[in-house]
Amino acid sequence: MKIPTACPHCGHRFQTEYHDSGMHDLRCPECDGRYALFIRKQRFETLFDLGTRALMDGYAREAVVNFAAAMERCLEFYLKAAQLEHAAQQGHDLEDAVRALDGTWKLLVTQSERQLGAFAATYLAREGRAPDFLTPQGLGADFRNRVIHRGYLPQEQEVQAYAAKLFALMNRLLDDLGDAALQGTLLQEREYAALLDALPDDVTAVFEEHPGMFRTPRVQSGTPPPAPAPSPAAHHAAPRPPAPLNDAAAFQAALRERGTLVSELFGGKTGR
Repeated sequence: MKIPTACPHCGHRFQTEYHDSGMHDLRCPECDGRYALFIRKQRFETLFDLGTRALMDGYAREAVVNFAAAMERCLEFYLKAAQLEHAAQQGHDLEDAVRALDGTWKLLVTQSERQLGAFAATYLAREGRAPDFLTPQGLGADFRNRVIHRGYLPQEQEVQAYAAKLFALMNRLLDDLGDAALQGTLLQEREYAALLDALPDDVTAVFEEHPGMFRTPRVQSGTPPPAPAPSPAAHHAAPRPPAPLNDAAAFQAALRERGTLVSELFGGKTGR
């Protein structure tokens, strides 16, 4: 996929291929100036936006693939953010916590069932209630499998309903995380900081936050996340009531408000 960018040296706008790492080593076709573009966006956000764009363009099956992948990566984001929050509450060193988290995730990365199990345990420990949405019906698993694995060609209304279900669930997880979401975005900032340190001195770094369907809190480079509150278990607090799920109106409202921006971001004409 391609995204628009503007050269920081001459202002020329052009499109570039999106890089999986979020960092793009670019050279302007107009002035030949070199710069590094860093996109502050979580993977689940990008995937859901791609699904939204595909749905808007009439590519229903492609939209389902992206929405399903976005849901999986959102569960990963929650798990990692919650685990880093817990490590901070226990006074653990950030680098040690990240190494332990990375090592554990490598054991799960190729096995989706294990990832779901790890997420369920993390959610129960943090929220004090079972993740009752982790059911085939709650995740729309049958519809997803029919489309992805059995070649079913879905109608647009079916994809709209599937997207609305996942959108509500992902927003609920972000609401549950609250400020702890900053712990998750900190991982991306650490990766970007390492890439930034490796850049030659004559390469300009540009950081951008692209509009999208979600509004995830972000940690800016060099800014530590807020200190996490003591864990609910430490105070024997009652579990918080879950946010509502399957709010189709929420997805439609976000689509009206931000859909045009998403469409312009992924594939909008900005020059050659």
